[in-house]
Amino acid sequence: MFNRTDMSDFLLLEFSEVRELQFLHFTLFLMVFLATVIGNLLIISSVSLDHHLHTPMYFFLMNLAIQDLGQVSIIVPKSMINSLLNTRHISYSGCVAQVFFFLLFITSDFCILTVMAYDRYVAICNPLRYEMVINWQACSEMLAGVWIASFLYATLNTSGTFATRLCSNVVNQFFCEIPQLIKLTCSDLNLTVMTTIGIGAVLAMGCFVYILVTYVQIFIMVLRLPSAKGRQKAFSTCIPHLIVCSTFIFTGCVAYLKPVSNTPTWQELLFTVIYSLVPPMMNPVIYSIRNKEIKKAMSKILGFRYFSRHT
Repeated sequence: MFNRTDMSDFLLLEFSEVRELQFLHFTLFLMVFLATVIGNLLIISSVSLDHHLHTPMYFFLMNLAIQDLGQVSIIVPKSMINSLLNTRHISYSGCVAQVFFFLLFITSDFCILTVMAYDRYVAICNPLRYEMVINWQACSEMLAGVWIASFLYATLNTSGTFATRLCSNVVNQFFCEIPQLIKLTCSDLNLTVMTTIGIGAVLAMGCFVYILVTYVQIFIMVLRLPSAKGRQKAFSTCIPHLIVCSTFIFTGCVAYLKPVSNTPTWQELLFTVIYSLVPPMMNPVIYSIRNKEIKKAMSKILGFRYFSRHT
């Protein structure tokens, strides 16, 4: 299916040729990876083990944590191993796997954020119909739709990218990123790649507009609430979600829509690190810092009685 063009591997971006700086990169990425894994595993464990959190909102949050775990696990360990072993290589099949699974997880991540915005809209703007609209069957169907759409998009984008003949195997990024791979093509983009990029751009813009419109309506409704406690509770669940969406969308758009330079720049590396690593690491913090239910469930798992009693 893929045109390998006699390539057996790719060369990823090397952060530095200085051995001490390579160890520094390994250490920093290890800290980010461990913080992301531990934080998201706590979210998953808290929602799974605490029956008080068996609600649609936390069901979607748990799935977001699963997707975040997959997203970092597919790109960070390989970069750490390369720095530790002083190498830049990734196999052809490894690069294909990185592209496919990263697209799968990041697309599903964006879709689940959109579904979570809809969940908050119904809960705040139509609370009397919430249990009827956001029931477990509807949750399962929405989640299945997210994974099916993400799988199809990742398959089309990956197959289209690697079906195009590549003239180089030097990827100027710390993982196999679509914009960097497209830059390596010997000819104009084929129809599959152009179509999938267009579909992705339209869907991303549609989801972004939907999230914005949804939150405008939510904030209008929240400001009308007579109870200050009710407003505070609504803002505590909506503002973190909006922060996550804004960070993810802004940095992702810059990384994918900005023209790729012929030589690696620190700006490209920075935006890629922010959209690929920061949201998965910060999601557990953002969603738990003002959420007493999540804090309480986490404290039970960790055995922190003081924490649950005073938050």
